[in-house]
Amino acid sequence: MKRIALFLLTNLGVMLVLGLAVNLLGLNQFLTANGLSLTSLLGFALVMGFGGAFISLLISKPMAKWTTKLQLINGSPDPTHAWLVSTVERFANQAGVKMPEVGIYEGAPNAFATGAFKNSALVAVSTGLLTSLTREEVEAVIGHEVAHVANGDMVTMALIQGVMNTFVVFLSRVIGYFVDKVVLRNQNDGPGMGYYVTTIVMDVLLGVVAALIVAWFSRQREFRADAGAARLMGRKQPMMNALARLGGLDPGEMPKAMQSMGISARPSGLMALFSTHPPMEQRIERLKQAA
Repeated sequence: MKRIALFLLTNLGVMLVLGLAVNLLGLNQFLTANGLSLTSLLGFALVMGFGGAFISLLISKPMAKWTTKLQLINGSPDPTHAWLVSTVERFANQAGVKMPEVGIYEGAPNAFATGAFKNSALVAVSTGLLTSLTREEVEAVIGHEVAHVANGDMVTMALIQGVMNTFVVFLSRVIGYFVDKVVLRNQNDGPGMGYYVTTIVMDVLLGVVAALIVAWFSRQREFRADAGAARLMGRKQPMMNALARLGGLDPGEMPKAMQSMGISARPSGLMALFSTHPPMEQRIERLKQAA
């Protein structure tokens, strides 16, 4: 419940910041007496679309630490902690990125990487992952997360989300204006009820389509991170073993902003189309077929 409330408050804060920005820039004046100003609307859509995506990206690391009650272990004398840190460091050096922060959080088997920049990232594993997998399998999972960092997946997914958000905001308002003025023949200077109702409906419908597209891109990044882990390990079998093991375990819940960078999820049925992760069987088969 605390995570949901925090997520809603964060989104509310983001929307308030973006609302203030478009007001100061005058980009909210796209509905004029002369009709719809597409230039102002595009500016409004870009600020709302990319603004939300990049604010979420910039605060992703501190939010992850806060919501998971993460314990940073860089420099910890504990032998398990030291092994985790040295594993991340080894893979980071191989991948050509700066050493990320490393953390542990209480929870069911899962792991994630986050951060706005690849050279100031965070890699975290759950206590459930450490107790459920062998060391070699945990190393493969860490390799997967470091591959996400090296591939710049956090920024890539923010860009894709920003593009989708922009299209949703822009098209929903163009369609709303068309319905209001052409279909319902509103002759008033300002927008009528048809504009507002249509815009809300199209925000929802186009938002669903956008979510499908973003989820598809995320699933492709997972395949790539699996292959990256295999390269860092020097062979495919540890990553395949880790995926097979995780496929039989309930993945731990993570904050929404971290889900696409996690290692495990369990999509099924129609919801698989909205999942950020492919089914484990597909991921294992893709690794088998990889050169």
